[in-house]
Amino acid sequence: MGRGQQLPGRLTLGGIVFVGGGDDGRPLFVLSATEAMTAPDKGSLPATIVSGLAGRCPACGRGKLFSGYLELAPRCAVCGLDYGFADSGDGPAMFVILVTGFIVVGAALIVEMAYAPPYWVHAALWGPLAILLPLLLLRSFKGVLIALQYKHKAQEGQLASE
Repeated sequence: MGRGQQLPGRLTLGGIVFVGGGDDGRPLFVLSATEAMTAPDKGSLPATIVSGLAGRCPACGRGKLFSGYLELAPRCAVCGLDYGFADSGDGPAMFVILVTGFIVVGAALIVEMAYAPPYWVHAALWGPLAILLPLLLLRSFKGVLIALQYKHKAQEGQLASE
């Protein structure tokens, strides 16, 4: 490529994706990609989120994702998808902490500014909510993150030399 020419929007050579191009003809970004990561996905984002919220298999949407409260089933009983790929880590807990904190602290501030109740009322209202809300949200958040991992074919990061 001569000086001043642009590379096409995306150029794939041997598993490496070149994106964009500068004035000198060199790519602006070089992304490593595998065939599995670049293959189009058939499931829509809303369907993926709904299957995660419902605790259903991210592939078929019918089988159970969990065998216990937070324990994953080994595989889907309907389509046979192996859930060995799923590793949500601390992600669900982090999101639940942020959402719960936003709701509880926001509601406590609104109630304090509007009514200025005694502190025991705050403890009676927000203590149980701060305990129950994470218990209600954690399973669904974990299901959504696992469904999104499946949809986007997320995997553990690897060095280029591996």
